[in-house]
Amino acid sequence: MKTPMSSDTKLTKDEDCESVDSTKYRGMIGSLLYLMTSRPDIMFSVCLCARFQEARKTSHLKAVKRIFRYIKGTTHLGLWYPKGTGIETVVYADSDHAGYYVDRKSTSGICTFVGCCLTSWFSKKQTALAISTTEAEYISAGKACQQALWMKQALIDYDVRLDDVPIMCDNKGAIDLSKNPVQHSRTKHIKIRHHFLRDNVQKGHISIEKVPSVDNIADILTKPLKRESFNYLRLGLGMMEHIP
Repeated sequence: MKTPMSSDTKLTKDEDCESVDSTKYRGMIGSLLYLMTSRPDIMFSVCLCARFQEARKTSHLKAVKRIFRYIKGTTHLGLWYPKGTGIETVVYADSDHAGYYVDRKSTSGICTFVGCCLTSWFSKKQTALAISTTEAEYISAGKACQQALWMKQALIDYDVRLDDVPIMCDNKGAIDLSKNPVQHSRTKHIKIRHHFLRDNVQKGHISIEKVPSVDNIADILTKPLKRESFNYLRLGLGMMEHIP
């Protein structure tokens, strides 16, 4: 398979389908979770399938088998860490609003680069139910802010001090909210803990910048994509063919 998950896949509880063996399903998911530490391109697909371990059905097993078929055809790919890159740090943040069809919660995707090297990444369902795309993106940017501050602190141990870490976001509304200290009516329902993004922008610890949606690398961690977009963003992650 050319992609780990079809772009039109919509996994649900699918209660009408037949159940599958729990040991087999969980064993397959466990193997993929282990592999995921070096294959960020499968992270979203694996995390989505892992949510159905309690009530696994044949439709879920079919999706897991497709991931294995994708891996079989891409064993030559791996993360590339070139020598002598800089220490400029940038964080990409994205979300798929209401993309999880079971409870309609959004999925956040974050990836952090030091120079051109991918250093951390994650794909996670948001705990709060976002009622707008702006809110979902704002929450993802808040998670990215945590990663940026953690990276700044970690680099201090190596005597590297970064003045500012840019967070790349493709939603103008979320960027405006992070820069405007005025509480708008549309943000009152957002939990206070998410507003520390705005606080850190004002303090100059991080900055949030606009990036075109097609170039937002974190998009690959939030939803299944078509082949062309998937291959483009996979290259952006730094995944290349191993040279013998």
